[in-house]
Amino acid sequence: MKDFFSTLAEQRWDDHRYYHHSRINQSLHLVSAVSFVIAYALLFVDPVMAALLGWCVSMVSRQAGHFFFEPKGYDHVNQATHEHKEEIKVGYNLRRKVVLMALWAAVPVALWWDRTLFGLMTPTTGFEGYVRQVGLAWLILGAAGLLFRTIHLFLLQDVKTGLVWMTKILTDPFHDIKLYYRAPLFLLRGELIDPTHGADRKHA
Repeated sequence: MKDFFSTLAEQRWDDHRYYHHSRINQSLHLVSAVSFVIAYALLFVDPVMAALLGWCVSMVSRQAGHFFFEPKGYDHVNQATHEHKEEIKVGYNLRRKVVLMALWAAVPVALWWDRTLFGLMTPTTGFEGYVRQVGLAWLILGAAGLLFRTIHLFLLQDVKTGLVWMTKILTDPFHDIKLYYRAPLFLLRGELIDPTHGADRKHA
């Protein structure tokens, strides 16, 4: 177990120092994390609404931070190119995220065209039924995306790496709140880039 938690800490540290330089990105991750925690609670009451909240608020804010606000030039603090960081990324790098988000965007279009989703779902009527169908499909997509990359890591590296990554993803909302709760304050002070994003491991 000690080795498991050591690897988890390493994955978290690499994720923070390589991919969370921007205070805007950190602030969006805080929004994402809080909404994900709410979505976790909703899972026990209304899983479909949890999926709608998780994808439309949590995932959109999280990925917007990465795609639009995170610097993609040479990382002088960590002495790494953007291409190198993308190559060694354990989880979903930007290329894989494009595929995942494209599938997310395609779901409501496909369901609007075919309410059975090519025979995979029971058709519903009315707009509310359509929205709940979309939420259910997104719930399945989220679970499938998590399991797919976990199993992929089993094959690419080892079982421990896959399980650690899955644990990291599921617990990231709680960790992100702890890590980035002050990011909006720094942003209001005009600080766009975290000056310690890779210089001090205590921040992770």
